[in-house]
Amino acid sequence: MLFSSFGVARGEACHSPLVSTLLPSSFRSSSQLSSSHGPGFAKLNRREGAGGWSPLSSDRYQWLEVDLGRRTQITAVATQGRYGSSDWLTAYLLMFSDTGHNWKQYRQEDNIGAFPGNSNADSVVHYKLQHPVIAHYVRLIPLDWNPNGRIGLRLETYGCAYNSDVVSFDGHSSLLYRLSPRPRQMTTESISLKFKTLRNSGTLFHAEGWSEHSLTLELEKGKLLLVLRKGRSSSPDSRHLVSLGSLLDNQHWHKVAVEHHSNHLNLTVDKNTLWVQIPQRFTHWDHDQMSVGAGQGLSSRRSLGANRNFYGCLENLVYNGVNLVDLAKQRDQRVTVKGNVTFSCDEPIFVAMTFTSPQSFLWLPRVTEPSLMDMSVGLQFRTWNKAGLLLTFDLPNQEGAVWLYLSKAMLHVQIHKPGRGPLELSAGSALNDGQWHSVELISRRGRLTIAVDGDEGATAHASPSFLVTTGQLFFGGCPSQGSSQGCINPSRAFQGCMRLLTVDNQQVDLIMVQQRLMGNYSHLQIDMCGIIDRCSPNRCEHGGSCSQSWSTFHCNCSSTSYSGATCHSSIYEQSCEAYKHKGNTSGYYYIDVDGSGPIRPQLIYCNMTEDKTWMVIQHNNTELTRVRPSPGKNQHSARFEYASDEEQLAAVISQSEHCEQELTYHCRRSRLLHTPDGSPLSWWVGGPGEGKMLTYWGGAPPSSQQCACSLQGSCVDPKHHCNCDADHTEWANDSGLLTHKENLPVRSLVLGDVQRPGSESAYRVGPLRCHGDKNVWNAAFFDKETSYLHFPTFHGELSADISFLFKTTSSSGVFLENLGIKDFIRIELSSSTEVLFSFDVGNGPLEVAVNAGFPLNDNRWHRIRAERNVKEASLRLDELPAATQEAPADGHIHLQLNSQLFIGGTASRQKGFRGCIRSLQLNGVTLDLEERAKITPGVQAGCPGHCSSYGSLCQNQGRCVERSNSFSCNCGLSAYTGAFCDREVSASLKSGTSISYTFKEQVVKELNRSNGALPSAIYPDMTLRAENISLSFRTNQSPALLLYVGSYQREYLALLLNKHDKLEVRYRLDSSKGAEILASKARGLANGQLHTVTISRLADAVSVQIDQNTKEDFNLTSDVEFNGIRFLVLGRVHDSGELGPELARLASLGFTGCLSAVLFNSVSPLKAALLHPDTSPVTVSGPLVQSPCGSTSTNPYAAETTHHQSGQSGSVGTGQPLVNAIRRDSAVIGGVIAVVIFVTVSALAIMARFLYRRKGMCQSQGKKTVKPDDSPEIPFSSQTSSHNGPSENRREYFI
Repeated sequence: MLFSSFGVARGEACHSPLVSTLLPSSFRSSSQLSSSHGPGFAKLNRREGAGGWSPLSSDRYQWLEVDLGRRTQITAVATQGRYGSSDWLTAYLLMFSDTGHNWKQYRQEDNIGAFPGNSNADSVVHYKLQHPVIAHYVRLIPLDWNPNGRIGLRLETYGCAYNSDVVSFDGHSSLLYRLSPRPRQMTTESISLKFKTLRNSGTLFHAEGWSEHSLTLELEKGKLLLVLRKGRSSSPDSRHLVSLGSLLDNQHWHKVAVEHHSNHLNLTVDKNTLWVQIPQRFTHWDHDQMSVGAGQGLSSRRSLGANRNFYGCLENLVYNGVNLVDLAKQRDQRVTVKGNVTFSCDEPIFVAMTFTSPQSFLWLPRVTEPSLMDMSVGLQFRTWNKAGLLLTFDLPNQEGAVWLYLSKAMLHVQIHKPGRGPLELSAGSALNDGQWHSVELISRRGRLTIAVDGDEGATAHASPSFLVTTGQLFFGGCPSQGSSQGCINPSRAFQGCMRLLTVDNQQVDLIMVQQRLMGNYSHLQIDMCGIIDRCSPNRCEHGGSCSQSWSTFHCNCSSTSYSGATCHSSIYEQSCEAYKHKGNTSGYYYIDVDGSGPIRPQLIYCNMTEDKTWMVIQHNNTELTRVRPSPGKNQHSARFEYASDEEQLAAVISQSEHCEQELTYHCRRSRLLHTPDGSPLSWWVGGPGEGKMLTYWGGAPPSSQQCACSLQGSCVDPKHHCNCDADHTEWANDSGLLTHKENLPVRSLVLGDVQRPGSESAYRVGPLRCHGDKNVWNAAFFDKETSYLHFPTFHGELSADISFLFKTTSSSGVFLENLGIKDFIRIELSSSTEVLFSFDVGNGPLEVAVNAGFPLNDNRWHRIRAERNVKEASLRLDELPAATQEAPADGHIHLQLNSQLFIGGTASRQKGFRGCIRSLQLNGVTLDLEERAKITPGVQAGCPGHCSSYGSLCQNQGRCVERSNSFSCNCGLSAYTGAFCDREVSASLKSGTSISYTFKEQVVKELNRSNGALPSAIYPDMTLRAENISLSFRTNQSPALLLYVGSYQREYLALLLNKHDKLEVRYRLDSSKGAEILASKARGLANGQLHTVTISRLADAVSVQIDQNTKEDFNLTSDVEFNGIRFLVLGRVHDSGELGPELARLASLGFTGCLSAVLFNSVSPLKAALLHPDTSPVTVSGPLVQSPCGSTSTNPYAAETTHHQSGQSGSVGTGQPLVNAIRRDSAVIGGVIAVVIFVTVSALAIMARFLYRRKGMCQSQGKKTVKPDDSPEIPFSSQTSSHNGPSENRREYFI
């Protein structure tokens, strides 16, 4: 049998009745109710006899068989009940065979076995087969029938004659072909054949050419291998192997086709086709000699190994249009026949049986006379299950029992005898691989032997002290409970196939068993092996590994970066914006740009600033690189290889709102673009694929052949469009950003003026940087229940994932719906607390619901992720646990839709959704809701209002700010910075460091407004009745002044560590009295560890908390108003006139250590000094260095998902090369030059730093002198951060 239409004349209608003209002798059945109910009366629309066939009893073990007389192509089947009766079938199975044995069940979608039957006795139900079948015999097995009648049937099959050329090989024979003249080279080459065999290994076809290229089609463990070889070497590079198919040794016809197209080929086995990319060395085929049925080489040029001959039948073998079987039949002189080759298909008959369920069993009585000493039982089995009972029987006189079973894919024998310990033997391994395995249990002369797979397998022996012989035997399992047959199964029931059962070396006739003439059975399919490989084709996506049992399969997704029952959904986000949306901060993250699509996730740096979220993609040379002249070359060229794959690059650029790449050229007597004749000297290549040549520079528009200075009117020579084209002897540069996405990324660079005497130059091509994910914020607002958006039909036949965000005030509505003729898929808000995902693929509607337990119509964003695949359906709402529903094990699997996809509504315009839908993705592809909404009445593009959902991401008093397509955190009132105001601002202070913040009247107004206190009438704008102070510190100094606030009225507030390493808060709110000292009980604070202090005062009540210690409460007795506040000082206090001697001495010592996240009400003096010194009323004197000293830990999520990128050119830190110089051919010369450059650059660096410091010393201490963390002042310096990505503000100087 073969699911193919090969052998039918083209254009011929293949729908002729096949049964109506047959003789009664062509019909057989399991039984008949009477002679007038015989099978010969089962012809469609006929009324002879009793008007159709009815069996003696109505059960699922009955069958009706038709002999079509020859192999025939069958395209349809029709059924009818028995005439004038209440007897008809409501469901049935179809079986086909070439021999009348070894039946194969016809399955729709490779999964559905049952066909729908009739609803009355006389109407005809036609069913067109999805795939035509070629068979000699047809068998129909009733599954269900009219409950008020019995089984009754008339039938017809439709099709046409089938012609073929068949050849049979006995395992030692073959055909050799020598094609002469040698065939000419063809643009497309093809091989097609059909085969059937019962051996799982053997060579079908082998072809060679004079260029020592060969192709082999062979079976290996029931799989088809296509092997391409080049040359005689046995190295892996000389061999290319592809595998497809499974269980091809089932003695049914299988179709194989190979189509070769230059650099790829299509390999087809039955209905599955694999597209294969061929390495270049295997693309040239010149085959002129072929061997069929044997694996030996041709012309003694190659040996493929012994015992690889094919045993079975081949049909319609065609190579490039030449029918090779027909050539052999015609005794063509180009064909040599070796061994016994026949041109018919004579095949041995093996009757197998299938144990289909846990209720399956076969019982056999003792079929031979018992021997006093010897016993043997043998069988062959194949299964996917690791466990199952193969055989059990009682010992003589019921003195124990023997079990032969599988456990952990090993074969075990266990014998239990009362009063003795169990006897156990085991043999074999991995016996659940779906291959046929033979088992023999032998007891002879007191020695017990278990053998697996004969001479090639394993054996185990024992010598029991008691006799082991058989009585009645149970195979596969035991009858249901309540039976009196005394069978006990300590293991699971066997599910799989068995054949060649022997008892005492006599084969059991299973046909007699089928006819109920011997033994008994239940839930067995006899004369067929119904094993299915559920992992072929592999339903596990993205490289997931498939394993299976008899009834289902499992995908191992552990190494795939994907999740779900079929490894379909990515575990990573599709952009940096999506990670920020979840509250993550800057770092390296795995990005999967197409979600569940084919592009693999890759590591990308995400730079999440307060303003934008950047995706930064590095390449192999982002450093400033000096150009070295190369002998014999007039140009210098550089090629850039990116850390991301080509497909990912294209997707990132496409889905981003803006992309840019820095392009810089530093020059001295080295022109950039123009020569006197106008031809470009230099160019770069950019854009998708191989890119295109471009002659404009960073900052200029495309096709302008200009640099940025030309647009700004700032070129050093107005006659030229680039600074470098002026050809001056002084250093100059042309730099800018390339921002046209269609020309990005930069792939290569060619510099043409680098060889002239005196020419010097350097270039830098920065990383690709993109921001603005057009997918994450793409939204539409549906303001009516009747409004909707429509899109083309959604295609998710086998796998479908849908994700989106919604917010609404309505209690119900349909988010999405797509209909087919019968199938559909829908996601809806079924109530104010429940989301419902429903669909139908032909098995009836299936629903998956998630009940949130809280209102979903709260006008906040909620995320829905739904997935449906061949194994299960799942629905997840926000971060709640996913709800799942398993698909039927043998149900329909294809989702067939044909109407438009409706978003926000339905085709009936009922139950529509009112609210916002955002970031709608189907199988990883974003639907552009905004563009469609612009042209659709009742729907608005975009959907503002994100802070209600994401405002909580803004930490440490950061304020959420709405944007049209996003949100941001304003950290102006926070002591922190970063995308979520979550990064502390810390600095290392020395004893001479002083940071003084001067309060203005407007600032004090804000301070009073922020704490809600009432100002004094004396100083209405400079008086405080309350303070909230927080900071972190790390020091080994004690005593030490941490913070000081002074006033115009000789009042102050001081925060200090005393000499006992304890914290003191000193308030002097009455200038006529001394300061009140509030001393904390916490000890050992000057221990070099980070400590956090929070102080809160409202009138006279003060609370102090240190770290996680208990809050301490105090009360002031002198006054409650802090009058005329003037300034706040961190570090050394220069104006300490109003302080007492002790505090004045402490103030003069300054503070040595780390201060972090300093906040006085809404004023952040440390942040102002470090980040905004030019716009804040802050004065800094002495050394101040920004430092991460206040950090306690990193973001735990980012720590798990970020990694330092390896393989970057250049280094970070002192003592490392400052320029990524191009190496000369000579390593010695290059090394000398590198040393000279290093010494020179180091000297220049020291000189520059010395001059810089001298300049700083000349400045007044009263001026703001914030020392930067690092100033790149050295020629060709190029600094990158190992964690924070590329430097945002790079300064380069040339001396």
